[in-house]
Amino acid sequence: MDIKDLEMRALDVREDIISMISGAGSGHPGGSLSCADILCALYLGGIMDVSPDAAADPARDRFVLSKGHAAPALYAVLAHAGFFPREELKTLRKLGSRLQGHPDMRLTPGVDASTGSLGQGLSIACGMALGLRLDGNPASVFALLGDGECQEGQVWEAAMYAAHQGLDGMVAIVDHNGLQIDGAVTEVCSPESIAEKFRAFGWDVHEVDGHDVAALMKVLADAKAARTGRPQAVIAETVKGKGVSFMEGNAGWHGKAPDAEQTASALAEIRSARAERSCA
Repeated sequence: MDIKDLEMRALDVREDIISMISGAGSGHPGGSLSCADILCALYLGGIMDVSPDAAADPARDRFVLSKGHAAPALYAVLAHAGFFPREELKTLRKLGSRLQGHPDMRLTPGVDASTGSLGQGLSIACGMALGLRLDGNPASVFALLGDGECQEGQVWEAAMYAAHQGLDGMVAIVDHNGLQIDGAVTEVCSPESIAEKFRAFGWDVHEVDGHDVAALMKVLADAKAARTGRPQAVIAETVKGKGVSFMEGNAGWHGKAPDAEQTASALAEIRSARAERSCA
């Protein structure tokens, strides 16, 4: 899939995110929209070696959505990748649905780890990467964290462990959108500079515009291929609520659903962006 196609697919994913959360009446639009480009690069851009036909293949790459509240973005991308029908996205957070508010690896095709309690995902990824190395398996493990999540001490315990063990088969991606449920990350309890912290813990660090799909593809491919004896961290600069102007940079959209009028406005904006992009 070329870059333009990936950019178009990311707009489709953003439309799905808004529709899903609006239909459910609850969810987390801000952080789902901010990581849409990252997930599209991983799953639809071919960075990760994974497919519905080989979902249980031991040689596949693994992904951990440590910021589990962004499940709508992951579900939308998995649907576009063919893990389940796109129509099923309408069942988000419904009783009996496979698409619960946070990822459940027992229910949802393509989900490698059950997450939602912030701070734990990087530890899960460490365990996966160490297990793969012990098995002589060269598969990679990717973990997506939030910047607010990096206030959790367990993140840095896992970072220390990954570097100590030389887990160069793992890539941590930080969705650095600057906001969390209570406001600006730097005002709530600043973990900055996150990039410098990962460097201090012994990681190779890459920084990138998290909405520049071409740049994301290059940085993620380089991080996956590095195998320097050190784990890789990608700090992706993003905008919370990206693609919906009244949600962008607004912490109030961390965890609430748009009403009918807001939904219509958001979808119209995304569709307008798609039309403009298709003519570019």
